[in-house]
Amino acid sequence: MKIVVLDGYTLNPGDMSWDAMGQLGELVVYDRTPADKVIERIDNAEIILTNKVILTKEILDKIPSVKYIGVMATGYNVVDTEYAKELGIIVTNVPAYSTDSVTQMVFAFILEFCHHVGEHTRVVHEGKWTKNIDFSFWDFPLIELKNKTLGIIGFGAIGQKVAKIAETFGMKVLFHSRTIKPELETYTVKSATLERVFAESDFITLHCPLTEQTRELINKDTIAKMKNGAFLINTSRGPVINEQDVAHALNTGKLAGLGADVVSIEPIQADNPLLSAKNAVITPHFAWATEEARERLMDTLIKNIDSFIKGTPVNVVNNQ
Repeated sequence: MKIVVLDGYTLNPGDMSWDAMGQLGELVVYDRTPADKVIERIDNAEIILTNKVILTKEILDKIPSVKYIGVMATGYNVVDTEYAKELGIIVTNVPAYSTDSVTQMVFAFILEFCHHVGEHTRVVHEGKWTKNIDFSFWDFPLIELKNKTLGIIGFGAIGQKVAKIAETFGMKVLFHSRTIKPELETYTVKSATLERVFAESDFITLHCPLTEQTRELINKDTIAKMKNGAFLINTSRGPVINEQDVAHALNTGKLAGLGADVVSIEPIQADNPLLSAKNAVITPHFAWATEEARERLMDTLIKNIDSFIKGTPVNVVNNQ
């Protein structure tokens, strides 16, 4: 079977090997594929892999050789999965490979807001500590997490892992999920309505999928329900927040800070209002990309393809 990887660079920029995948068939790997080259590059392949290359109904109609699409991520909105099912094309994803890495990133943001390590390091290197008359100084209020409330919106694998770590800091946790999960409650981790999460949380972290219900969930109306000076963390999907409304809340002080690893259009556009907003810490969608997480991703991609070839596909997202 011929296997074509349409955009393999972010998964493997050169520090990993494609050899194990190549043992499963004739492998062709492209670092990136522009939209006008997708059909040409798929050619007569039976198996294609995509991360961010979009496979619409129109494209699927023009690639009759394809029997399997492997999405090199957990989210699979880049593929028209329903139409793929009509065509008999199996679509798979890679669940949970980045849970630990994304969780780690959530607390990188939270701890940055607590201690402003980057800014304090910068001013020390600029000589401010050398010139200081006291043995100690700080340019921002310093925050202790114990007894603070963390609101978690979306309580899948990442949300649950975030809650466990928050407990070790002595935080109280309120979580909101589409499904009721009383079995996940503890003395300090409680299920709550969105309204309660907004009203009581000192930090709010987003871990919900992007759906019509969650698109721009964070907007001027929901921000108005939040505590003054709350911090917002987004490592889910950029369009879950209304960026203009969040920028306004940052600039007026309603929100004390934003930690965002994702934005509505990626790469981030020069006119994105978050770029000029106060206290917006923005990273380039790399929470998922630790070496360990990418190795898990590669291993699961290979297992997914191998299972498909053997007639026992796993991690199928369009078999309902």
